[in-house]
Amino acid sequence: MHQEIYHLAETLGKALVKKGWMLSVAESCTGGGICQALTDVAGSSQWFDRGFITYSNPAKIDMLGVKPETLEKSGAVSAEIAKEMVQGAFERSNANIAVSVTGIAGPGGGSKEKPVGTVFMGVISESNFSYVKKNIFEGSRKEIRNQTIVLGINELLNLIYGIK
Repeated sequence: MHQEIYHLAETLGKALVKKGWMLSVAESCTGGGICQALTDVAGSSQWFDRGFITYSNPAKIDMLGVKPETLEKSGAVSAEIAKEMVQGAFERSNANIAVSVTGIAGPGGGSKEKPVGTVFMGVISESNFSYVKKNIFEGSRKEIRNQTIVLGINELLNLIYGIK
């Protein structure tokens, strides 16, 4: 899995350099895994601006400007929070493109409405194009987190190349 993630991150870096874009990331359930994958690539400082690891709700509020009322109404694992997280990362950085992830990696913490493996991902680009996707992954905590990292990088590549 690590080689696949490295290859995707390297491909993303090349695409960002070609466009002259910088990237920012807002992570919750992956705990910095996307940022680590990106910075494993030599020269990533040319295209990776910053990452926000906002595992707690107060961190989401303080660092990304997530609204407390949205957290209360929708919960930390929701499309609404993924959207506010990605907007916050975009606005609080020098990025032309950003991604956010919030989810339940397990093994506990799931519910009938939001089972373990539920992940919401937001992406946004400088053209103000944005969307949020809901995903349900299966496997161990590590597998869910790795699948989230792979999907996050793939969604950025899709947005860069105009694929949704």
